[in-house]
Amino acid sequence: MVEPITATYVQEDADWTITVSGQGKELTARAPGIIAARDRTDQLVEKLAPEGKSTVVHLLNGSALEFTTAYMTARLTLPEIAPLEVPPSATAPKQADAPAAEKTSGKPQLPPSKQLPKAVEDRKQDEQKADDTKAKASAKAATPPAARA
Repeated sequence: MVEPITATYVQEDADWTITVSGQGKELTARAPGIIAARDRTDQLVEKLAPEGKSTVVHLLNGSALEFTTAYMTARLTLPEIAPLEVPPSATAPKQADAPAAEKTSGKPQLPPSKQLPKAVEDRKQDEQKADDTKAKASAKAATPPAARA
């Protein structure tokens, strides 16, 4: 029967001390975090059992469950990243250069690549005006003559 190799982890501030023991030998190392400590343990295990067929028990405070919990929490926790600051585009027109209608419309300025050609915009505005005129005319026609006077 093959003797299992035991890796014991001890946290010292932000660093971790690892003691790997098995097959009558003991190796010690330090690492700057539990993930790095786990990787360093694999390197130490290769020195103890170069044939590669070994069972390793990882212990934190004497518990394999406690080690697994701490290690998986570290692996699955995303690091805090500062918000990305996007510099203003050199090709997009500045707010001061935007037409007055866009300044007051409350709609955000689209980048040039997303803007429709001027002819299409003009046609859309003309269609909108025509629709508004038709709506007013039908509302007026629906009103009885007695109510209009």
